[in-house]
Amino acid sequence: MTTPPVAEGGEGPGATAARLIGRAMTRERALSGTLSEVTLTGGRVVMVKRGDAPGAVRAEAAGLYWLADTGTVRVPAVHGHDERWLVTDRVPPGRPSGEAAARFGRDLAALHAAGAPAFGSPPPGGPKDAYIGLAPMRNIPGTDWPRWYAERRVLPYLRRAVDDGTVRPTEAAVVERVLERLPELAGPAEPPARLHGDLWNGNVLWGADHHVWLIDPAAHGGHRETDLAMLHLFGCPHLDRVLDGYQETAPLADGWADRIGLHQLFPLLVHAVLFGRGYAEQALAVARAALAR
Repeated sequence: MTTPPVAEGGEGPGATAARLIGRAMTRERALSGTLSEVTLTGGRVVMVKRGDAPGAVRAEAAGLYWLADTGTVRVPAVHGHDERWLVTDRVPPGRPSGEAAARFGRDLAALHAAGAPAFGSPPPGGPKDAYIGLAPMRNIPGTDWPRWYAERRVLPYLRRAVDDGTVRPTEAAVVERVLERLPELAGPAEPPARLHGDLWNGNVLWGADHHVWLIDPAAHGGHRETDLAMLHLFGCPHLDRVLDGYQETAPLADGWADRIGLHQLFPLLVHAVLFGRGYAEQALAVARAALAR
């Protein structure tokens, strides 16, 4: 069994949950090096997550509150947090179903429609210097999506990948040409949507209550097609039903399916920075396909 993570000063997840919630811990079980399941007196079970990067916990907590405020998608309740630890509800696991997927699609469309002040705006109380997974992500507002997406989402990770030797300078030029053409490739202008921001399948939980729950947001204002592109990137059960529910509630602009690759450039380059060359090659393939349109 993985040893429960312990913070500086000796406090582990069980003691942290007891301190933040005000109930004694009766059991703790480590799920990874940073995540534990803790049972408290009275039988309440919570998840306790350690954030090692400065501002990471505050960013995640602010994102969960911002998504929950819409009353649309389901997210675990935040029971407490400090600069190092985040305590949330545990989501009892269930099985994926088409009905839950269609409902999730409708809820996701409503979340996006709740809007954001600008592209790149952080959640209220969230830091500008946030994270997507383990990668830093700066939330600097902009009003023009193609320009903001190029400057604040794609280029920072492309430059990092070049500096690390994961992407060659000649290959980076392919992505840069796509960014130059973004105004014509991006489709009709849309208002800033309220995004989960890291909507890959691992952050989509199918609950025992027959609802979909979302965890680990990198929430910010963005283009709604970006969340959908993330669902496509790593697969999602019953994705066709998710899209049906979404389209029933808020139809997507014509040609959205042809733009999936454009929105995947950002997460693919993040993964290239974190995990290496394989994701860089996927990003380059997406870029070449966009230029061929």
